[in-house]
Amino acid sequence: MTRAPITATGAEELKAELKQLKTVERSRITQDIAIAREHGDLKENAEYHAAREEQGFNEGRIKQLEGLLSTAQIIDVPSLAAANEGRVVFGATVELEDIDTEEVVTYHIVGDIESDIKQNKIAISSPIARALIAKEEGDVAAVIAPGGTREYEIVAVSYN
Repeated sequence: MTRAPITATGAEELKAELKQLKTVERSRITQDIAIAREHGDLKENAEYHAAREEQGFNEGRIKQLEGLLSTAQIIDVPSLAAANEGRVVFGATVELEDIDTEEVVTYHIVGDIESDIKQNKIAISSPIARALIAKEEGDVAAVIAPGGTREYEIVAVSYN
């Protein structure tokens, strides 16, 4: 079985979410179910059914997070950075400039588990990250995407 890479920060975020789900959400949902039971007939009690459904989703997410964390490989980004100064590696934050449009964008390269494009965290397995790995500041990376090939110049690389 392959172990999915994750940054230490990403692992801490998932652990915090897991703790929240187990301690706070579980208790709240149990309380909601108890209150809904007090309303009587469970067959036609929408509050009860909604709370039970929410409980199912919560327990499913808990199992998912426990599974992810148990198989994840936490990567020490500072040690990678020290060995690859100036190079794009897992955990690096990369500032890119689109050669055609001159648009500047910043991405943090993370594991698939923690990727979130809304926060500019891209997965190591994404086409952009694969094109950037092992390149240095000033290099041009050609990204093959569904919309065609795009070229990006690496403006800056940091490891925060």
